[in-house]
Amino acid sequence: MQVRLQKMQTMQEKNIEVFASRFDYSHHAQDILDNCETLIANETQVKVSGRIMAMRGHGKTMFWNIMDKTAKIQIYVRKDVLGDELYDTFKLYDIGDIIGVTGTVFTTKTGEVSIKAQDITFLTKSLRPLPEKWHGLKDVETRYRQRYVDLIVNPNVRDTFVKRSKIISTIRNILNDKEFLEVETPMMHPIPGGAAARPFVTHHNALDMQLYMRIAPELYLKRLIVGGFERVYELGRVFRNEGISIKHNPEFTMVELYQAYADYKDLMALTEEIVSQTAQEVLGTMKINYQGQEIDLTPPWNRITMIDAVKQYTNVDFNSVDDLDKARELAKSLNVHYEQNDGIGKIINLVFEELVEEQLIQPTFIIGHPKEISPLAKSNKLQPELTDRFEGFIFAREICNGFSELNDPIDQKERFLKQVAERASGDDEAHMMDEDFVTALEYGLPPTGGLGIGIDRLTMFLTDSTSIRDVILFPHMRHK
Repeated sequence: MQVRLQKMQTMQEKNIEVFASRFDYSHHAQDILDNCETLIANETQVKVSGRIMAMRGHGKTMFWNIMDKTAKIQIYVRKDVLGDELYDTFKLYDIGDIIGVTGTVFTTKTGEVSIKAQDITFLTKSLRPLPEKWHGLKDVETRYRQRYVDLIVNPNVRDTFVKRSKIISTIRNILNDKEFLEVETPMMHPIPGGAAARPFVTHHNALDMQLYMRIAPELYLKRLIVGGFERVYELGRVFRNEGISIKHNPEFTMVELYQAYADYKDLMALTEEIVSQTAQEVLGTMKINYQGQEIDLTPPWNRITMIDAVKQYTNVDFNSVDDLDKARELAKSLNVHYEQNDGIGKIINLVFEELVEEQLIQPTFIIGHPKEISPLAKSNKLQPELTDRFEGFIFAREICNGFSELNDPIDQKERFLKQVAERASGDDEAHMMDEDFVTALEYGLPPTGGLGIGIDRLTMFLTDSTSIRDVILFPHMRHK
């Protein structure tokens, strides 16, 4: 850094602007590579800008590689073209500096498309050296803490986030084409709701009241369905004060949508369409390779009830279990730990999470969740202790959650009260009572299907990323 600072000072003494204001480029590197024959034939002058990633040569000629957002391209620099005064300043340039180049396109004897520089404009001095070119930036912690460096030296990382942006825009296009209205609901809630999760707590000074960062936008979006909007969605951040892992980050992105006059089956079909069409749009195929495993996203996906999935993978049948002691006995036989306050439904879910989820590699909808773990979902008509709910799993990871929405205000209030009791007994992820939401239901919520899809996990699958941190630009980490 000291050497670079000295170079910067020398450049300033030579009246070279080391932190320029703008540069009017005409092409990106990839444009030139794609259209080189036409540019060469017409002797078109091009202007490109980018970061110096390599410098070689000596005497009266040099070759540099510069990189912009699209690609790297070689720059051919000759002293007799640029003049002694400008050429002599190049010894003050470093890898990592940002420059603008004006010149014409040609191909070298080895066939490499290059730009013969007619003028060089210095734009920004890089005061810190980049990681050595022969090993790049491999340290995972440094990559996440200094994502800006990671993006410079690892082009595949930039490609991941370009794909992420395309995934989000594709989902928006699909929903907009289906006449869903994109809305914005509060991120700070007086009562956290819409999911079983521990919230972040904050305080509003002017109102002197405690607020919670939203764990889900669900209850506000359903209020909008009550208000007369028939199709709404929100794509944005939610916050859960929980652990960090390769599958979890305390703030993450999801799209949540609600469709009036639809049920959970309609929303399963919509999920298949969103995920498969997004893969087709972004990758050009519905068959992806994830961690060496081919995953076929083509609809229809497999469907199986939670209880039948448990039976299939553990040979234990909860279908006829209506006695808590029997459920506990079965859990013990499978070495699945449960809490004293857990009912039959929670025990079934615990067995599923510990012994079945890891088996669900190809896209699979798990349906028929116990009412005990689904306080906002409509009960199944034939089996009232189960709900019309689904979760989508790919490669043993939950990617979406949806259900036919509970629109009975009396039932909803009773379920909230039960959740309050569970919270009082020590379950800090249980729902709080939301009287205003019950009031909204009392005005009448039409039959409605709801769905939430995790954008980060979907991006992981479509970019073959092993960790959620690889698809979040600035993941949370401990203090250094």
